[in-house]
Amino acid sequence: MRDRRPFPPFLLLSVRAQDAAADDEYAAMLRFSGLNERSLPRIRMDRERLGNVDLDEWSGIILGGGPFNASDPPADQSPGQRRVESELMALLDKVVARDFPFLGCCYGIGVLGGQIGATVDHTFAEPIGSVPVSLTAAGRADPLLAGLPDVFDAFVGHKEAVRTLPSEAVVLASSPACPVQAFRVGLHVYATQFHPELDVAGICTRIDVYKHYGYFAPEAADSLKESVRRNHVEYPPAILRNFVRLFAGIEDATGRSRATRTR
Repeated sequence: MRDRRPFPPFLLLSVRAQDAAADDEYAAMLRFSGLNERSLPRIRMDRERLGNVDLDEWSGIILGGGPFNASDPPADQSPGQRRVESELMALLDKVVARDFPFLGCCYGIGVLGGQIGATVDHTFAEPIGSVPVSLTAAGRADPLLAGLPDVFDAFVGHKEAVRTLPSEAVVLASSPACPVQAFRVGLHVYATQFHPELDVAGICTRIDVYKHYGYFAPEAADSLKESVRRNHVEYPPAILRNFVRLFAGIEDATGRSRATRTR
């Protein structure tokens, strides 16, 4: 039964050190989820330690994207990335064990994939742009993806992706060049390779911010922005709205806020 009291907030974890991209991501998460800053506070992990996250205080957790590659060898990672991923892995241990509502976006699919034993590497990288994403049979039945057509366009741009998943994970969506565009583990733990928070304005901001990060030739930034402006991406934000709708203020048998959906 849905709790009539104010629901515990959701938590946004940001790993972006670039203010323009981090703030635009936060604004998009607020806009498309329907939450406000009180119901979706943000922790910028590039600036502060995560500390202990008491899952009982939250309705769910969203992890945003960023320029980190979870599959890079530790020797190639910055001290900041190693610290962030150590903290995320400790949190994900609790999230997966408890099957706590979680949505990882882009970078989040690599971190969650690594935590559950997936193979994450550079095999299925995709350049910045729009791709057609197709739901699997499991994806069409999953309430997180309710309201999305069987095939829809979404914005991507990533150097790594999940190549193989362990048997306990369920593939929910794929694209022609990337077989795992979304997956679920348990009933409540999700990750997407595409960006559910990105619209045209948002991806243009990312192109400006990350044009020297190896995603494309810097001199191609203007033409790339012109290209994405011709894309019609409208459905992915429904995932954020669905995540909030599914997990806001649902109580379990102990009276704690917790989703108890079954399939």
